[in-house]
Amino acid sequence: MSSRSPRALILSAARILREAGVPDAAHDAAALLAHLTGGEALALRLDTDAEVPAETAEAFDRLIRRRAERIPLQHLTGTQRFCGRLFRTDARALIPRPETEELVRRAAAELSGCPEGTAVLDLCCGSGCIGLTVALDCPGVRVSCADLSADALSLARENAARQGADVTFLLGDLFEPCGDETYRLILSNPPYIPTAVCQELQPEVRLDPLMALDGGADGLDFYRRIAREAPAHLLPGGSLLMEIGADEGETAAGLMRAAGFAQVQVYPDLAGRPRMVRGVRL
Repeated sequence: MSSRSPRALILSAARILREAGVPDAAHDAAALLAHLTGGEALALRLDTDAEVPAETAEAFDRLIRRRAERIPLQHLTGTQRFCGRLFRTDARALIPRPETEELVRRAAAELSGCPEGTAVLDLCCGSGCIGLTVALDCPGVRVSCADLSADALSLARENAARQGADVTFLLGDLFEPCGDETYRLILSNPPYIPTAVCQELQPEVRLDPLMALDGGADGLDFYRRIAREAPAHLLPGGSLLMEIGADEGETAAGLMRAAGFAQVQVYPDLAGRPRMVRGVRL
């Protein structure tokens, strides 16, 4: 096996990443080589015959050193797959997580059969992965993406251009930029990690914007505000659907009931953990 074969490079890089405490070291090493070569990660892990050009091997080594510093894989490749689409990803917004895909699937099911022009709001939109996916998967739906971070909205706009999605962008604090607009469905993946826990997260997660993570002392600040303010922006019979932390389901549901929502229910993700809460405005 050549010392510069894809397999040899990946094995060597994986050892460096493991020593640095990187989870899934072999996966990340293969993903970074695939990013540079355009090859398939699994095929590269098995390839003992080809020889990686010296300049590519040098670029790969630089990326591995940065990954060993716990720079997120998605920041190094610049993309993350979400619901089958590649979204641009960098330090301006939270990296899209696989568990959030279930929120989009529930939204699409809820919007099935809705009339043309049905209004949807993606609140705390970050990279835009939720709202843009809904806009693309539910043709005819009118989606607005709102965030307090101008940086996050700039990334969401880039993703909209990349995906060919036509949505409206709103800059401001929660519902403030929405004016008197009302929606059939409000979606949100708000910050929900308790402040004290934020500094205990994996180094990669700590490189996400703190404002996208920190949900206040108990992690529930945004649920309180959204539950209280959302009814004024929902049509009668409209729904609020939010992602939650795995231990926040019943508390978040209680906040929604206290705010007057009906049919409040907590839904699990594909791993069976509480992940979403939904309620209907009467």
